[in-house]
Amino acid sequence: MTIQKATLTASILSIILSGCGSSREPVDVNKTNNTQVPANKFDLSHWYLTVPMDDDNDKVSDIYDVAKLKTYQHPDFFYLDDNQHMVFASPNKAATERTSTNTRSELRYMIRGLDQSISEADLANNFALAAHNNADEFASIGSQLQATLHVDHVAVNATYPNKPPAYSVVVGQVHAYQVKDEEQIPGFGWGNEPLKISYKKWPNHEQGSVYWTYERNLANDDPNRTDISYPVWGSNWDDATDPGASGIALGEDFSYTVNIYKNVMHLVFTSPSHKTVHHQINLADNIDANGEKDTKDYLTAYAQEILYFKAGAYNQCSTKNVKLSFRYPACAGTGNWETDLANGDYTKVTFSNLVVSPSVPM
Repeated sequence: MTIQKATLTASILSIILSGCGSSREPVDVNKTNNTQVPANKFDLSHWYLTVPMDDDNDKVSDIYDVAKLKTYQHPDFFYLDDNQHMVFASPNKAATERTSTNTRSELRYMIRGLDQSISEADLANNFALAAHNNADEFASIGSQLQATLHVDHVAVNATYPNKPPAYSVVVGQVHAYQVKDEEQIPGFGWGNEPLKISYKKWPNHEQGSVYWTYERNLANDDPNRTDISYPVWGSNWDDATDPGASGIALGEDFSYTVNIYKNVMHLVFTSPSHKTVHHQINLADNIDANGEKDTKDYLTAYAQEILYFKAGAYNQCSTKNVKLSFRYPACAGTGNWETDLANGDYTKVTFSNLVVSPSVPM
Protein backbone atom coordinates (compact mmCIF):
# COMPACT_ATOMS: atom_id res chain seq x y z
CA MET A 1 0.00 0.00 0.00
CA THR A 2 1.34 3.48 -0.74
CA ILE A 3 0.37 6.80 0.70
CA GLN A 4 -2.15 8.55 -1.51
CA LYS A 5 -1.60 12.14 -2.41
CA ALA A 6 -4.02 14.83 -1.36
CA THR A 7 -4.10 17.99 -3.47
CA LEU A 8 -5.33 21.48 -2.89
CA THR A 9 -4.56 24.80 -4.53
CA ALA A 10 -5.57 27.89 -2.65
CA SER A 11 -4.59 31.57 -2.63
CA ILE A 12 -2.66 32.87 0.34
CA LEU A 13 -4.84 35.39 2.15
CA SER A 14 -5.20 36.64 5.72
CA ILE A 15 -8.45 36.04 7.57
CA ILE A 16 -10.50 37.73 10.25
CA LEU A 17 -11.84 36.13 13.38
CA SER A 18 -15.10 34.31 12.79
CA GLY A 19 -17.56 32.22 14.72
CA CYS A 20 -17.59 34.46 17.81
CA GLY A 21 -20.35 33.65 20.25
CA SER A 22 -21.57 30.66 18.26
CA SER A 23 -22.84 27.38 19.71
CA ARG A 24 -20.44 24.63 20.71
CA GLU A 25 -22.73 22.02 19.21
CA PRO A 26 -21.72 20.57 15.80
CA VAL A 27 -23.39 22.18 12.81
CA ASP A 28 -26.15 20.21 11.11
CA VAL A 29 -24.49 19.93 7.71
CA ASN A 30 -27.88 19.32 6.07
CA LYS A 31 -28.77 22.92 6.94
CA THR A 32 -25.56 24.45 5.63
CA ASN A 33 -23.97 24.99 2.25
CA ASN A 34 -21.81 21.94 1.58
CA THR A 35 -19.06 24.16 0.14
CA GLN A 36 -18.42 25.24 3.74
CA VAL A 37 -17.47 21.73 4.86
CA PRO A 38 -13.64 21.46 4.96
CA ALA A 39 -13.62 18.04 3.26
CA ASN A 40 -15.21 19.60 0.18
CA LYS A 41 -12.17 21.85 -0.30
CA PHE A 42 -9.39 19.71 1.17
CA ASP A 43 -8.73 16.05 0.53
CA LEU A 44 -9.39 14.64 4.00
CA SER A 45 -10.00 11.10 2.77
CA HIS A 46 -7.05 9.82 4.82
CA TRP A 47 -7.38 11.91 7.97
CA TYR A 48 -9.37 11.77 11.18
CA LEU A 49 -10.03 14.78 13.41
CA THR A 50 -9.74 15.31 17.16
CA VAL A 51 -11.73 18.25 18.54
CA PRO A 52 -11.67 19.83 22.05
CA MET A 53 -15.16 18.57 22.93
CA ASP A 54 -16.70 15.63 24.77
CA ASP A 55 -20.20 15.30 23.33
CA ASP A 56 -20.29 11.56 23.99
CA ASN A 57 -19.35 12.04 27.68
CA ASP A 58 -16.52 9.49 27.65
CA LYS A 59 -14.13 11.88 29.47
CA VAL A 60 -11.84 12.35 26.44
CA SER A 61 -11.90 14.58 23.37
CA ASP A 62 -14.14 13.53 20.49
CA ILE A 63 -12.82 11.98 17.27
CA TYR A 64 -14.42 12.19 13.83
CA ASP A 65 -13.16 9.37 11.64
CA VAL A 66 -12.53 9.46 7.90
CA ALA A 67 -16.15 8.67 7.00
CA LYS A 68 -17.68 11.25 9.35
CA LEU A 69 -15.17 13.90 8.36
CA LYS A 70 -16.65 13.98 4.85
CA THR A 71 -19.57 16.06 6.15
CA TYR A 72 -18.31 17.47 9.45
CA GLN A 73 -17.58 21.00 10.53
CA HIS A 74 -17.82 22.92 13.77
CA PRO A 75 -18.46 26.69 13.74
CA ASP A 76 -15.88 27.38 16.46
CA PHE A 77 -13.23 24.69 16.21
CA PHE A 78 -13.08 23.33 12.63
CA TYR A 79 -14.47 25.11 9.59
CA LEU A 80 -13.72 26.90 6.32
CA ASP A 81 -13.26 30.66 6.39
CA ASP A 82 -14.38 33.10 3.70
CA ASN A 83 -11.28 32.24 1.65
CA GLN A 84 -12.12 28.53 1.76
CA HIS A 85 -9.16 27.88 4.02
CA MET A 86 -9.33 25.34 6.83
CA VAL A 87 -9.46 26.77 10.36
CA PHE A 88 -8.53 24.91 13.56
CA ALA A 89 -9.19 26.47 16.99
CA SER A 90 -8.79 25.11 20.51
CA PRO A 91 -9.41 26.74 23.92
CA ASN A 92 -6.95 26.33 26.79
CA LYS A 93 -9.46 24.46 28.95
CA ALA A 94 -11.48 21.70 27.30
CA ALA A 95 -11.53 17.96 26.68
CA THR A 96 -8.18 16.32 25.91
CA GLU A 97 -6.99 12.96 24.63
CA ARG A 98 -6.45 10.14 27.11
CA THR A 99 -2.65 10.43 26.96
CA SER A 100 -2.39 14.24 26.88
CA THR A 101 -3.23 17.26 29.02
CA ASN A 102 -3.28 19.63 26.02
CA THR A 103 -6.38 20.50 24.04
CA ARG A 104 -6.33 20.28 20.28
CA SER A 105 -8.22 20.62 17.03
CA GLU A 106 -5.96 18.41 14.97
CA LEU A 107 -5.88 15.89 12.12
CA ARG A 108 -4.18 12.47 12.24
CA TYR A 109 -3.17 10.84 8.94
CA MET A 110 -4.77 7.42 8.34
CA ILE A 111 -3.22 5.60 5.38
CA ARG A 112 -6.00 2.99 5.55
CA GLY A 113 -8.60 5.57 4.55
CA LEU A 114 -12.07 4.00 4.92
CA ASP A 115 -10.79 0.45 5.39
CA GLN A 116 -11.85 -0.30 8.96
CA SER A 117 -10.46 -3.83 8.74
CA ILE A 118 -7.04 -2.26 9.29
CA SER A 119 -6.55 -1.08 12.89
CA GLU A 120 -5.13 2.33 13.74
CA ALA A 121 -1.91 0.77 15.03
CA ASP A 122 -1.55 -1.66 12.13
CA LEU A 123 1.67 -1.38 10.16
CA ALA A 124 -0.50 -1.03 7.04
CA ASN A 125 -1.86 2.25 8.44
CA ASN A 126 1.48 3.85 9.26
CA PHE A 127 5.00 4.42 7.95
CA ALA A 128 8.43 3.44 9.23
CA LEU A 129 12.07 4.26 8.77
CA ALA A 130 14.16 2.10 6.45
CA ALA A 131 16.05 0.89 9.51
CA HIS A 132 12.97 -0.74 11.01
CA ASN A 133 13.33 -4.50 11.37
CA ASN A 134 9.98 -5.01 9.63
CA ALA A 135 10.04 -2.02 7.29
CA ASP A 136 8.62 -3.97 4.35
CA GLU A 137 5.41 -4.68 6.29
CA PHE A 138 4.51 -0.97 6.64
CA ALA A 139 2.33 1.03 4.27
CA SER A 140 5.46 2.93 3.26
CA ILE A 141 9.05 3.58 4.17
CA GLY A 142 9.14 7.28 4.96
CA SER A 143 6.57 9.82 3.88
CA GLN A 144 6.16 13.52 3.10
CA LEU A 145 3.93 16.21 4.61
CA GLN A 146 3.58 19.70 3.11
CA ALA A 147 1.55 22.60 4.47
CA THR A 148 0.99 26.32 4.06
CA LEU A 149 -0.63 28.14 6.97
CA HIS A 150 -0.72 31.11 9.24
CA VAL A 151 -1.31 31.36 12.98
CA ASP A 152 -4.14 33.70 13.92
CA HIS A 153 -3.86 33.57 17.69
CA VAL A 154 -1.95 31.96 20.56
CA ALA A 155 -2.97 32.03 24.22
CA VAL A 156 -1.91 35.24 25.95
CA ASN A 157 -2.12 34.29 29.66
CA ALA A 158 0.21 31.80 31.36
CA THR A 159 0.84 31.06 35.04
CA TYR A 160 4.45 30.15 34.16
CA PRO A 161 5.33 32.44 31.24
CA ASN A 162 9.00 31.40 31.20
CA LYS A 163 8.25 27.74 30.46
CA PRO A 164 9.17 27.17 26.79
CA PRO A 165 5.72 25.94 25.59
CA ALA A 166 3.94 29.10 26.85
CA TYR A 167 2.26 31.25 24.18
CA SER A 168 2.73 28.57 21.52
CA VAL A 169 0.88 26.15 19.26
CA VAL A 170 2.09 23.04 17.41
CA VAL A 171 1.04 23.11 13.74
CA GLY A 172 2.61 19.88 12.45
CA GLN A 173 3.93 16.65 13.94
CA VAL A 174 5.60 13.33 13.31
CA HIS A 175 4.33 11.05 16.04
CA ALA A 176 5.29 7.58 17.24
CA TYR A 177 2.45 5.24 18.18
CA GLN A 178 1.94 4.69 21.91
CA VAL A 179 1.31 1.08 22.86
CA LYS A 180 0.06 -0.36 26.17
CA ASP A 181 2.40 0.17 29.11
CA GLU A 182 3.27 -3.51 29.39
CA GLU A 183 4.33 -3.58 25.72
CA GLN A 184 6.71 -0.63 25.93
CA ILE A 185 10.41 -1.42 25.70
CA PRO A 186 13.49 0.77 25.19
CA GLY A 187 13.17 2.51 21.82
CA PHE A 188 9.60 1.42 21.18
CA GLY A 189 6.06 2.29 22.15
CA TRP A 190 6.41 5.41 24.29
CA GLY A 191 4.40 7.59 21.92
CA ASN A 192 7.05 10.29 21.68
CA GLU A 193 7.40 12.91 18.96
CA PRO A 194 10.48 13.14 16.75
CA LEU A 195 9.02 16.34 15.33
CA LYS A 196 6.78 19.15 16.51
CA ILE A 197 6.66 22.33 14.39
CA SER A 198 5.61 25.27 16.52
CA TYR A 199 4.77 28.95 16.45
CA LYS A 200 5.21 31.14 19.55
CA LYS A 201 4.51 34.81 20.19
CA TRP A 202 5.02 36.57 23.49
CA PRO A 203 2.10 38.94 24.31
CA ASN A 204 4.36 42.01 24.34
CA HIS A 205 5.94 41.25 20.93
CA GLU A 206 4.67 42.24 17.50
CA GLN A 207 6.35 39.26 15.84
CA GLY A 208 6.39 35.59 16.74
CA SER A 209 8.85 32.77 16.14
CA VAL A 210 8.79 29.47 14.27
CA TYR A 211 10.86 26.56 15.57
CA TRP A 212 10.79 22.78 15.66
CA THR A 213 11.54 20.32 18.41
CA TYR A 214 12.88 16.78 18.58
CA GLU A 215 11.90 14.69 21.60
CA ARG A 216 14.37 12.13 22.89
CA ASN A 217 12.81 8.70 22.49
CA LEU A 218 12.86 7.70 26.15
CA ALA A 219 10.42 6.41 28.76
CA ASN A 220 7.90 8.86 30.17
CA ASP A 221 9.50 8.81 33.61
CA ASP A 222 13.06 9.25 32.32
CA PRO A 223 14.32 12.71 33.38
CA ASN A 224 16.25 12.98 30.11
CA ARG A 225 13.03 12.71 28.07
CA THR A 226 12.88 16.28 26.88
CA ASP A 227 12.46 18.29 23.69
CA ILE A 228 15.45 19.75 21.85
CA SER A 229 14.44 22.94 20.06
CA TYR A 230 15.83 24.33 16.79
CA PRO A 231 14.90 27.89 15.69
CA VAL A 232 13.72 28.60 12.14
CA TRP A 233 12.70 32.28 12.12
CA GLY A 234 12.81 34.59 15.13
CA SER A 235 13.90 33.50 18.60
CA ASN A 236 14.14 30.04 20.09
CA TRP A 237 11.35 28.80 22.36
CA ASP A 238 13.19 29.60 25.61
CA ASP A 239 14.35 33.05 24.50
CA ALA A 240 12.23 36.05 25.53
CA THR A 241 14.10 38.36 23.16
CA ASP A 242 11.81 40.23 20.77
CA PRO A 243 12.46 38.63 17.35
CA GLY A 244 11.69 41.87 15.51
CA ALA A 245 11.98 41.70 11.73
CA SER A 246 13.43 38.18 11.87
CA GLY A 247 10.13 36.83 13.19
CA ILE A 248 6.72 35.92 11.77
CA ALA A 249 3.61 37.95 12.58
CA LEU A 250 0.19 36.57 13.39
CA GLY A 251 -1.65 36.16 10.10
CA GLU A 252 1.59 35.89 8.11
CA ASP A 253 1.83 32.84 5.86
CA PHE A 254 4.65 30.33 5.95
CA SER A 255 5.11 26.79 4.65
CA TYR A 256 6.83 23.64 5.80
CA THR A 257 7.83 20.40 4.13
CA VAL A 258 8.61 17.30 6.19
CA ASN A 259 10.27 14.74 3.93
CA ILE A 260 11.32 11.55 5.68
CA TYR A 261 13.39 9.65 3.15
CA LYS A 262 14.78 6.29 4.31
CA ASN A 263 16.04 7.25 7.79
CA VAL A 264 16.59 10.99 7.41
CA MET A 265 14.01 13.68 8.14
CA HIS A 266 14.53 16.66 5.83
CA LEU A 267 12.79 19.89 6.87
CA VAL A 268 12.28 22.86 4.55
CA PHE A 269 10.67 26.09 5.78
CA THR A 270 9.66 28.84 3.34
CA SER A 271 8.14 32.28 3.75
CA PRO A 272 7.49 35.15 1.31
CA SER A 273 9.43 37.52 3.57
CA HIS A 274 12.23 35.28 4.90
CA LYS A 275 15.05 33.15 3.58
CA THR A 276 14.33 29.46 3.11
CA VAL A 277 15.60 27.33 5.99
CA HIS A 278 16.74 23.69 5.65
CA HIS A 279 17.37 21.29 8.53
CA GLN A 280 17.86 17.54 8.65
CA ILE A 281 18.27 14.81 11.24
CA ASN A 282 18.72 11.05 11.05
CA LEU A 283 15.89 9.54 13.09
CA ALA A 284 17.59 6.15 13.39
CA ASP A 285 20.59 7.22 15.50
CA ASN A 286 21.44 9.58 18.35
CA ILE A 287 23.14 12.28 16.28
CA ASP A 288 21.28 15.55 16.66
CA ALA A 289 20.40 18.09 13.96
CA ASN A 290 23.67 19.92 14.61
CA GLY A 291 25.69 16.79 13.86
CA GLU A 292 26.59 16.19 17.52
CA LYS A 293 26.12 12.90 19.36
CA ASP A 294 23.39 13.11 21.99
CA THR A 295 24.48 10.58 24.59
CA LYS A 296 21.21 11.04 26.52
CA ASP A 297 19.02 9.92 23.61
CA TYR A 298 18.23 6.29 22.81
CA LEU A 299 21.02 4.87 20.65
CA THR A 300 18.82 4.05 17.64
CA ALA A 301 16.26 6.79 18.35
CA TYR A 302 13.02 6.08 16.41
CA ALA A 303 14.33 3.26 14.20
CA GLN A 304 11.82 0.68 15.49
CA GLU A 305 8.79 2.96 15.91
CA ILE A 306 5.40 3.09 14.18
CA LEU A 307 5.12 6.62 12.74
CA TYR A 308 2.40 8.94 11.42
CA PHE A 309 1.68 12.62 10.68
CA LYS A 310 -0.51 15.12 12.52
CA ALA A 311 -1.44 18.70 11.56
CA GLY A 312 -3.71 21.42 12.94
CA ALA A 313 -3.77 23.40 16.19
CA TYR A 314 -2.25 21.50 19.13
CA ASN A 315 -2.55 24.00 21.97
CA GLN A 316 0.55 24.05 24.19
CA CYS A 317 -1.25 25.66 27.13
CA SER A 318 -1.63 22.46 29.12
CA THR A 319 -4.64 22.01 31.39
CA LYS A 320 -2.14 20.61 33.92
CA ASN A 321 -0.33 22.69 36.53
CA VAL A 322 3.02 21.13 37.48
CA LYS A 323 5.50 23.78 38.58
CA LEU A 324 8.69 21.71 38.30
CA SER A 325 8.13 20.37 34.75
CA PHE A 326 9.07 22.43 31.70
CA ARG A 327 5.99 21.12 29.84
CA TYR A 328 3.08 22.82 31.63
CA PRO A 329 2.65 26.62 31.39
CA ALA A 330 -0.70 26.35 33.25
CA CYS A 331 -2.53 28.86 31.09
CA ALA A 332 -5.72 30.61 32.09
CA GLY A 333 -9.13 29.48 30.91
CA THR A 334 -12.67 28.90 32.12
CA GLY A 335 -13.88 26.10 29.86
CA ASN A 336 -16.56 28.39 28.43
CA TRP A 337 -15.71 29.07 24.80
CA GLU A 338 -17.28 32.54 24.56
CA THR A 339 -15.48 33.70 27.72
CA ASP A 340 -12.15 32.17 26.73
CA LEU A 341 -12.43 33.62 23.23
CA ALA A 342 -12.98 37.11 24.66
CA ASN A 343 -10.06 36.73 27.08
CA GLY A 344 -7.62 35.39 24.48
CA ASP A 345 -7.34 32.01 26.18
CA TYR A 346 -7.22 29.89 23.02
CA THR A 347 -5.20 29.14 19.92
CA LYS A 348 -6.22 29.36 16.26
CA VAL A 349 -4.48 28.29 13.02
CA THR A 350 -5.54 28.51 9.35
CA PHE A 351 -4.27 26.17 6.61
CA SER A 352 -4.47 27.00 2.91
CA ASN A 353 -2.62 23.85 1.83
CA LEU A 354 -2.19 20.37 3.28
CA VAL A 355 -0.67 17.52 1.25
CA VAL A 356 0.66 14.07 2.13
CA SER A 357 2.66 12.17 -0.49
CA PRO A 358 5.47 9.61 -0.83
CA SER A 359 8.90 10.72 0.31
CA VAL A 360 11.47 11.78 -2.30
CA PRO A 361 15.30 11.65 -2.39
CA MET A 362 17.10 14.81 -1.30
